[in-house]
Amino acid sequence: MKLSTKGRYAVTAMLDLAMHEGKSPVSLADISRCQKISLSYLEQLFAKLRKNGLVRGVRGPGGGYRLGQEPAEISVFDIVSAVEEQLDFMRCAGRSDCDGGQECLTHALWCDLSSQIQGYLQSITLSDLVSDQNIQSVSMRQDLANDRAVVIPEITSVSI
Repeated sequence: MKLSTKGRYAVTAMLDLAMHEGKSPVSLADISRCQKISLSYLEQLFAKLRKNGLVRGVRGPGGGYRLGQEPAEISVFDIVSAVEEQLDFMRCAGRSDCDGGQECLTHALWCDLSSQIQGYLQSITLSDLVSDQNIQSVSMRQDLANDRAVVIPEITSVSI
């Protein structure tokens, strides 16, 4: 499987958006600056993400984007499949015609690998990524380096 920059950048941008989900919408310019992704490329990706209901635009002064669903409902697979033209993990795209119209010797192997990758990407949500300490540290470093409001994760419970 080869994941294109579309998929990688879409996941990065969506994670940035999820990390900053809260009081005000997040501008693509902020994401572009912090993640070093071309603004015009982000605009193309977000058009596809919006079409798939993963983000929603907010117009007007202070506008930008918000998540279209709860972070726990958006999987990495949802994001990647929204922006990739084709998630082709196998040479035959699952049609079993990889060897002159018939199944090739390793068809079952690549089919199983494809299922494993898809299952793995479906099992990881934005919520899982947002709660990761390493990701929080990277996000905070990027925010400080780009003069962006630093997001401090909300503590939901304290045990004494």
